Amino acid sequence: MTTHSQPTRPCIAVVGSLNMDLVLQVQHAPGAGETVLAQGLHYIPGGKGGNQAVACARQGAEVHLLGRLGNDANGATLRAELERDGIDHTAVLTDPEAPTGLAAITVEASGQNRIVVVAGANARFTLDAATLHSLLTRASTLVMQLETPMPQVLVAAQCARSAGRRVVFNPSPIQPLPGALLPLVDVLVVNEVEAGALAGTAVQTPEQAAQAAQALRAQGPAQVVVTLGAAGAVAADGAGSRYHPGRKVQAVDTTAAGDTFLGALTVALAEGQSLDIAVREGIRASALCVTQAGAQPSIPTRAAVAQSPLPPDWSPL
Repeated sequence: MTTHSQPTRPCIAVVGSLNMDLVLQVQHAPGAGETVLAQGLHYIPGGKGGNQAVACARQGAEVHLLGRLGNDANGATLRAELERDGIDHTAVLTDPEAPTGLAAITVEASGQNRIVVVAGANARFTLDAATLHSLLTRASTLVMQLETPMPQVLVAAQCARSAGRRVVFNPSPIQPLPGALLPLVDVLVVNEVEAGALAGTAVQTPEQAAQAAQALRAQGPAQVVVTLGAAGAVAADGAGSRYHPGRKVQAVDTTAAGDTFLGALTVALAEGQSLDIAVREGIRASALCVTQAGAQPSIPTRAAVAQSPLPPDWSPL
């Protein structure tokens, strides 16, 4: 009798932040000196590390998260939510002094958001290199962002490189990077603002995104993806650059759209898919994300993504 083995479930390690999101629904964000009335107030699990871990888990990966929470009610809630998504949070430590990170988010009727983050315990995150090395004996990929201290991000990347594992890096919120970091990155995922800041050029069109992506590739990453919001994304590697159009949807809230894109892309790459197929999956997942409110509640499952329409075909640039 012939047996067929099931594809191996990818294992992904995430180093990153955990925040409780304080979400205010407004018709428009207040200008300087302006007071506006909110139509709603919600407390929702978030933080880029937590969001990207959840996005990877809901796309079917085994996920191990390294982070830091406060010894407070928000921390307990966030830990319980990680548990519910099946994410291993053994390496998420509890800080006895600092509160859990908090993000104040205004969401306009158009879906546009504005975010102010209070780092809290995230700012005191210290990487346990031995724990990460142990996780990387199983995990094929390390995912990182910049809501934890830069020195810890650099150490994490060095650990992954020494273990021969793929490093997926999202430099958000954007800040100057140490010269040693990008050469350790395999896949760089940036939005148009981040791409422009790192490449030192304006990025508004797919053509400009392609130029910025290739400039960033020259700094180390073999693969660069520039997301363009509703317009889609540009993928760049040694074979050139390709433009992937977005899917047209009615956006309700863009919070976590970039994290959702990264999670779907990362899992597809970990499963052995090409960069273009992975970007396509990222677009499908993020298009679903923006149709729902909140950060982690809006991140779709793999089943939901599989049932969603495909974006238009990509084209070379």
